[in-house]
Amino acid sequence: MAAARASKAPRALAQNRRARHDYDILETVECGIALVGSEVKSIRAGKAQLRDAYARVDGGEMWLHGVHVAPYEFATGFAGHDPERPRKLLLHRRQIGELAARTQQDGLALVPLSVYLNEGRVKVELALARGRKTYDKRHAIAARDAARDVERDSARSRRSG
Repeated sequence: MAAARASKAPRALAQNRRARHDYDILETVECGIALVGSEVKSIRAGKAQLRDAYARVDGGEMWLHGVHVAPYEFATGFAGHDPERPRKLLLHRRQIGELAARTQQDGLALVPLSVYLNEGRVKVELALARGRKTYDKRHAIAARDAARDVERDSARSRRSG
């Protein structure tokens, strides 16, 4: 008898940790990404970087710019890929229209947060985000540190009491 697969959360293959520091995340969307074979293998090996990546609507299609996917080390000849090429994001036309309208009207940015596998397919978690000012960043860090101190003190009191 075959064992049933345990459903587990998708494991992030690449993350943009800086995005959560630089932006206030308003909404997230899961979208597919059009890749060539060597890119998929390289991403599965964890060779993708999202640091300066962003998404843009161009001609009614959503494109992901600034993602670096290192060439797959075992790909030879024509099987390689350009590491910095723009990659098409796969969304419904209605979703693309809504995201494009919100970025133009509200001055928001489309930032990829993570790349992960979902049922064997590479997916991108795309965030609709508003840029933070420097003082907002300091405030967020102070609030996080204060919460950490409160948690640490409550853990100490539980252990000693």
